[in-house]
Amino acid sequence: MSKAAENLNKAKEFAANENQSKMIDGYIESFTTGSIDAHKEGSRNWIKDKGPIVENYIGFIESYRDPYGVRGEWEGFVSIVNKAMSAKFSNLVDQSETLLSLLPWTADYEKDHFLKPDFTSLDVLSFASSGIPAGINIPNYDDIRQDDGFKNVSLGNVLSAHSKGDKITFLTEEDKKLFSSLKASAFEVQVGLHELLGHGSGKLFIKNKDGSFNFDPEVKNLITGEKISTWYLEGETWDTKFSTMASTYEECRAECVGLYLCLNRDILKIFGHEGEGADNILYINWLNMVRAGLLGLEFYTPETETWRQAHMQARHVILRVLLEAGQGLVTITRTTDEDGQPNAIITLDRSKIETVGKEAIGTFLRNLQVYKSTGDFVGAKAYYGQYSAVNDDTPEKFLNLREVVMLQKQPRRMFVQVNTKLSEGGSVELCEYEATATGIVESFIDRFSEAYESNVYDLWQKDKQHF
Repeated sequence: MSKAAENLNKAKEFAANENQSKMIDGYIESFTTGSIDAHKEGSRNWIKDKGPIVENYIGFIESYRDPYGVRGEWEGFVSIVNKAMSAKFSNLVDQSETLLSLLPWTADYEKDHFLKPDFTSLDVLSFASSGIPAGINIPNYDDIRQDDGFKNVSLGNVLSAHSKGDKITFLTEEDKKLFSSLKASAFEVQVGLHELLGHGSGKLFIKNKDGSFNFDPEVKNLITGEKISTWYLEGETWDTKFSTMASTYEECRAECVGLYLCLNRDILKIFGHEGEGADNILYINWLNMVRAGLLGLEFYTPETETWRQAHMQARHVILRVLLEAGQGLVTITRTTDEDGQPNAIITLDRSKIETVGKEAIGTFLRNLQVYKSTGDFVGAKAYYGQYSAVNDDTPEKFLNLREVVMLQKQPRRMFVQVNTKLSEGGSVELCEYEATATGIVESFIDRFSEAYESNVYDLWQKDKQHF
């Protein structure tokens, strides 16, 4: 942490404005003293820094890997703004208040004032964490998001990254062709809606310390039709109240927002898709989601009956909701490979997406929002849990189907990252590597000097007694 603070202090010399200077001051104080409040103050100044050419964020950010969903994993990234794509996202932000009104809940369940965020498409230069996301909505502090706002970023070169010879599983040959050509464009739409209007939507009903409410106490529960009877108390947050379920539940809610709103042709037009092209984009977006729900079974552990990845659990839940809708919307058919191995094909009736599909996702999304807004953890756990339980009690026999998914499992994607260095003349030189395991190793060797290796080793020696 001292090294991080030391280098941030050097970076401060190149701050473009006061917001960036104050942002870095907050980070340095946080990494030196351990103060969360200092990091929150740095994050507030980061939000105020609108439209930078070079974008970055750093700290203990995402809690996905913590079994309790509380402790953040270290993350830091530096990226460059893609101006052309960011212009599309800016148009989406400009229309966000109108688009929020299309979501399947009443105005009582929406924020009193939507704080328009900075929404940019970034090309990642370096992303330091255990994984690289396709999009981010940060900071993750609920009080800051509700009162000060947030930023949305879509990581463009992560979305478009692919390996030669990627195998597409569980789709018909016809769907594979369309999926291969449109997956990146469809995912771009989904990420934009997921981050901006998914994570950026919805209100938490809070009873303040003085007994006042931030909502009308007469507001109706949209599921029961009765007056709401639960809410958040002073000091309670989404993460503390929903604990281990918070991450996957919120990711599911945001994914549903993307599916629901991508049916709107005006939104697709913002991204440059019209006519038959728009029809194909929304089809591939929905097809990608149901296929991901099937692939998600890789991340379920039968021995402990737990999910290991929040997003994949969320996508599996969505698949189950759409299967429950019936009427032939989604079908999973067991097949056999040429070599005799069991396989499966998942199909989506595109003619029913905007009828059966929209109604199913709309109802499910509304219910998710009601449970979240009212802080009803008990109700949410029972509702969400019925879709994420993996067993053989359904016609699809998902526990058995998981064995098929594991047989068809493809190697995990690995990202090769570039490095930068100063040349003898003082200019910045970009160091690129081949897209192989060797390239990944070479990138890491060039990134971390022997001094850092020595520091990590010394820290390991100091802390190994605790592991």
